[in-house]
Amino acid sequence: MDKFTSDRIQKLHPVVRAEMLKIVAECDLALTGKAKVRITQGLRTFKEQDDLYAIGRTKPGKKVTNAKGGQSVHNYGFAVDICLVIDGKTASWDTVKDWDNDQIADWYECVKIFAKYGWDWGGNWKKFKDLPHFDKRGFNDWKKLSKLQRDKYGYVIL
Repeated sequence: MDKFTSDRIQKLHPVVRAEMLKIVAECDLALTGKAKVRITQGLRTFKEQDDLYAIGRTKPGKKVTNAKGGQSVHNYGFAVDICLVIDGKTASWDTVKDWDNDQIADWYECVKIFAKYGWDWGGNWKKFKDLPHFDKRGFNDWKKLSKLQRDKYGYVIL
């Protein structure tokens, strides 16, 4: 596991950190070839979310999210975005490549592992598919999360 991924896991909600460590380790073990999982996004501040929301609206670029600050499960530490890092250096969002030649796309090997641990994949969304995105089932309703009290570190109290 690379430092970027490890650092991002440590910022997720404490309830899912150990599980995410297992998921990434299991994905990396399953991808016996050149690919390893990298978490590219985890916990986001409301400001970071608002900045992403502005892209394609008030800032140049293609829309990347429909969620304003507070309206994303990322804002509560229950969502991650991933890529695959090939040969330790090249980031890939290719969902069909099979770098370990086991006849299963590496991305989908990871999707199955995340699902096994109760994480929903943004690639299954009906609208605005988000292939790099996973969020924790049972903790993926931002409206409910937004109403919860927070601890001294800013995490919602479950």
